[in-house]
Amino acid sequence: MIASMTGYGRGEAEVAGYEAVVELKSVNSRYCEISLRSPKSLNEHEGEIQRIIKTAFSRGRISAFITVTDPVPDSIGLKVDKRAAAAYRSLLDELRVAAGIEEPVRLEHLQKYNEIFQAEDPIEENAEAIWEATQNALDAACKGIQTMRLQEGDALQIELSERLVGIETRLREAERQAPERVASSGQRLRDRLAEIIEEGRIDKERIEFEMAMLADKLDVREECVRLDSHLKLFREAISSGEPVGRKLNFLSQEMNREINTIGSKSNDAEMAHLVVGMKEELEKIKEQVENVE
Repeated sequence: MIASMTGYGRGEAEVAGYEAVVELKSVNSRYCEISLRSPKSLNEHEGEIQRIIKTAFSRGRISAFITVTDPVPDSIGLKVDKRAAAAYRSLLDELRVAAGIEEPVRLEHLQKYNEIFQAEDPIEENAEAIWEATQNALDAACKGIQTMRLQEGDALQIELSERLVGIETRLREAERQAPERVASSGQRLRDRLAEIIEEGRIDKERIEFEMAMLADKLDVREECVRLDSHLKLFREAISSGEPVGRKLNFLSQEMNREINTIGSKSNDAEMAHLVVGMKEELEKIKEQVENVE
């Protein structure tokens, strides 16, 4: 089973009232490239977020969008500095005694001092909850995109398998024709040269040597064996269940090399037609391999 590099995943999670939403979008890329957009509250975790994504995916350009929603506030975001309040109360009491004022210190007297009130930092106080929610949402998004990539990979595997059959069918025919082509070409050459030998213009031993060299140049059996080996490795790779995009790309290049060599040794229309068919199938394989993780 193989996986495509294109897909979409979305995850949501809530911890202590903080809701995190993670969206992942993936497209083709030779490497694993990550573009991350997240709130300031996750700045210190950006490296960890990228590590988690790279652990889940080996290839693809992945865009990650993360949002964190605060819970509905049950306060105005301020808290009382108890030490400051007590200090001001003590000072006002001293002032009241010194001034001979009998009226007690009241709440409205303390409200005039801004230092008594401090702004709350909900992000800092709830950093662990925010990070936990983000991790859970990120995990769900990764699983979602993996599921989609595997579904698309199933379709890719079917098409690649069909293309391999197309090449193999032509390869079997090329293998069948290989001995016949060499024998037929050699016989035609012998017939033609026999006429020249009778005239005494060419050395017979030299002709036999040249014919052997020609037969070797026409024989494609060795290339067929190597191509068959590449096809088997390719089929094993797409069934392995591992990220094999780079390996498939390499095997495609090797198959292309062998097919080109077979084509260069072709000296008849039928063999040339088989080579053209194999090249067409291989080009379609190479296009789809670019989508494989």
